[in-house]
Amino acid sequence: MNTTGFIFDLDGVIVDTAKYHYLAWKKLADELGIEFTKEDNEQFKGVSRKRCLEILLEMGGRSVSQEQFDAWMVEKNEDYLAHIEKMDASEILPDVAKVLEHLKSNKTPIALGSASKNARPILEKVKLLSYFDTIVDGNSVSKAKPDPEVFLIAAQQLNVAPDRCVVFEDAVAGIAAANAAEMVSIGIGESDVLHEADHNFTDFTEIDLTFLDALANK
Repeated sequence: MNTTGFIFDLDGVIVDTAKYHYLAWKKLADELGIEFTKEDNEQFKGVSRKRCLEILLEMGGRSVSQEQFDAWMVEKNEDYLAHIEKMDASEILPDVAKVLEHLKSNKTPIALGSASKNARPILEKVKLLSYFDTIVDGNSVSKAKPDPEVFLIAAQQLNVAPDRCVVFEDAVAGIAAANAAEMVSIGIGESDVLHEADHNFTDFTEIDLTFLDALANK
């Protein structure tokens, strides 16, 4: 039997940090006089910080110097970090720990594949870091999802063939990246939004452990 690797996105899959990203982007948007709603924030899910700021400035019809652009990127990140500094294990989404514990107990290779550059400190805050054999985050990749780079690097570091990997994602770009890598894609969230995923669940409470075992043994 070939080994199967499981790769998890972070934001919206393991913890809901999207709300903190929203608050940080909203604060910057307010400073710039750009209207920014929770619906607008949906466009930012799974997207790099640089691209998010580009979208925000496009929304406001603003063009700025590279120096100002870089300063706003830093400002947004510092605001976001102030929010995640207060995170603890209560922020883990329902049944995620149960799934990780089950996979770990079966000695299943587990990776994190996230656009976040703050993935490691977040996992430390919520006390899940020890479950992951490798972490591939925004500091490790040059191409953002939907490019499959993040998941292909994770598979390589787990020493598992891409077609033996299972990816958990909450963003359209992430599902597209998993599919491009020819991995099994599992959408966590709205099935009508993540309809290109191979399997869909609203959250981890809907995932039966026997389903995970079947994926691991396919």
